[in-house]
Amino acid sequence: MNLYRGLIILFSFLASVIYPGEFSAWASEYPSKFITLMIPYGAGGGTDLSTRSLAKAAGKYLGQPVICENKPGGGGTIGPNLVLRSKPDGYTIGIITDSPIINYHMGELNFDPVAEPTRIIRWGGFLFGIVVRADSQAKTIQELVQQIKKSPQKLFYGSAGMGTPVHIAMEIFCSSAGIELGHIPYKSAPESCTALLGGHVDMISCDSSFIPLVDAGKLRLLATYGIQRADHYPQVPTTKEIYDFSFLASLGICGPKGMPQPIVKRLHDAFREGTNDQEFKAVMKKLDMDHLYLNSEDYGKYVIERSDEIGKLIRKMGLNKR
Repeated sequence: MNLYRGLIILFSFLASVIYPGEFSAWASEYPSKFITLMIPYGAGGGTDLSTRSLAKAAGKYLGQPVICENKPGGGGTIGPNLVLRSKPDGYTIGIITDSPIINYHMGELNFDPVAEPTRIIRWGGFLFGIVVRADSQAKTIQELVQQIKKSPQKLFYGSAGMGTPVHIAMEIFCSSAGIELGHIPYKSAPESCTALLGGHVDMISCDSSFIPLVDAGKLRLLATYGIQRADHYPQVPTTKEIYDFSFLASLGICGPKGMPQPIVKRLHDAFREGTNDQEFKAVMKKLDMDHLYLNSEDYGKYVIERSDEIGKLIRKMGLNKR
């Protein structure tokens, strides 16, 4: 009995030394304190609003609050980078989009967005669109294209940042429509909306942050990048209808590499339950965002496939620096 107890103590000691993060996470009841969820874009945008609603809902199932922190910049890559440099104990996680994958293939990222993050859950997708001011002469996307062709390289569009999905989607649009535009990257979608309202750019490629301004009659939505028309704007055509291309991007939650599987499952299950919350569903409907659920394993597989697709696209567009 003494030998058995001695072996148990020795094993416990070795485990705590060799795998301190994993051992402490498994040994304690997770979570025992609040969890920080980093949002890679500024406050007030579609990512921010939907994430905060989901975090609130997930906190009910975790028994601890999920505190959201905005970490904008770097085209949506600063937040994930901070997450990857944190301890893999489940107390620092973050929202991750396709932006790191895009930036990686553009040669502007210092980490591998496929191999390094621990993928926890994919839970949603964006509504993207091309937006102009309400006083714009362009009433349709076709009229906008004609306007741009009359003033090649003289008009500018704004986006939420270099290498963001809305940036790449707009570049595909320009290529498909045979037009040239200047690009001014901002730190967030709301900031690009403000720039458009102030006349600093002629149009924007934006996520659902434009909805309140479009509904208020201050901005005009000319097209969306989806495969089918948005429920909120059934009268607005898609780029798929007119220019035969679409661009979808998803929202997921990741953690640092090496997170213990029990913690990943605990987080996955809580956020999965959170997607059923009625308040969260209402926010998603208001923002016209899609529910695109994938569990941890399937999300990891999706990221590998998506990275391959984006890599080919970036090379085709000549935006790669690798």
